[in-house]
Amino acid sequence: MSAVLIVVIVIVVVLAIGAAVALGRRAQARRQRERERQAERANAHRDEAQAHASKATSSADEQRAKQAEAAEREEAAERHERLAQERRAEADRLAEEAEKAASQSQRERERARAHGEKAEGIEEELK
Repeated sequence: MSAVLIVVIVIVVVLAIGAAVALGRRAQARRQRERERQAERANAHRDEAQAHASKATSSADEQRAKQAEAAEREEAAERHERLAQERRAEADRLAEEAEKAASQSQRERERARAHGEKAEGIEEELK
């Protein structure tokens, strides 16, 4: 009976060792799958981060371009404003000159009328 008991104990020990090895392999495979899954998640996050960085760079480039365009348009607006002020001043000067010319024209007409009346008066005296 002791030989049978030893054989049973050896079989149980071998089975226990086999079960432990099988459980160890399963645990190792599970850990490997978990590592791979975590690596895939990390890669997905890296890809997402790279996409966001690319968008940020693109947005920054667009922002710089729009700022440059805004500065150009502001400069053009200031140039147009100065030109408009110069044109207004020129228009005011021309209006003033036109007014002076109109006054001068009116005075000359009055003088011409006065001289015309004097000439008529003199002609009538000669008759």
